[in-house]
Amino acid sequence: MLELAILGLLKERPMHGYELRKQLGQKLGLFWTVSFGSLYPTLRRLEKRGAVAKLTSDPQASRRKQEYRITEVGEREFIELLEEGAGGGVEQEKFSLRLAFFRYLRPEIRIRLLERRKAYLEDKLDEAQRSLRRARNIRADPYTTSLVRHGVATTAADIAWLEELITAERAALAEREAEGDPPQPPQPAPADNALPTELQNQ
Repeated sequence: MLELAILGLLKERPMHGYELRKQLGQKLGLFWTVSFGSLYPTLRRLEKRGAVAKLTSDPQASRRKQEYRITEVGEREFIELLEEGAGGGVEQEKFSLRLAFFRYLRPEIRIRLLERRKAYLEDKLDEAQRSLRRARNIRADPYTTSLVRHGVATTAADIAWLEELITAERAALAEREAEGDPPQPPQPAPADNALPTELQNQ
């Protein structure tokens, strides 16, 4: 999913490789640790596909000085990557990365992804609650029981948080439909936009 992260950051503004790595660490650092050894090969793949392009053609410019911009092909690829999972099985471990770029999705797609995440966590909560009952039945050591109890509480809190997001999305969508407003296109975030507070607390 490094490609999704790179394209999402380049939607904000052109960046050179060093700045991309810095932004990946600052904005997505909760779940990303990116080395130049993985960044530049990914940029080359994206450039080969026409998803990104260099702003300079100077062959003497170092990789760190070469700025990259997203292209129309990259814009389409970014949305396709972001919407993956809305119509089928979503890769749950990548949900947080998608959430960081939710502002670029249509409201109905955001709701669909949030609902799928919620369903996944509800299944996870059921499993955790069964584990907790088993731990109590076999009188597991207090640390194991406490760890399982913590997992139950954390998952339940995440579900409640997702329910709030879904409720807010549906209310905003219903309000726009009632007012007869056409769907609003996603707006790019400011260049210094930080990771959403909700994601930081996830």
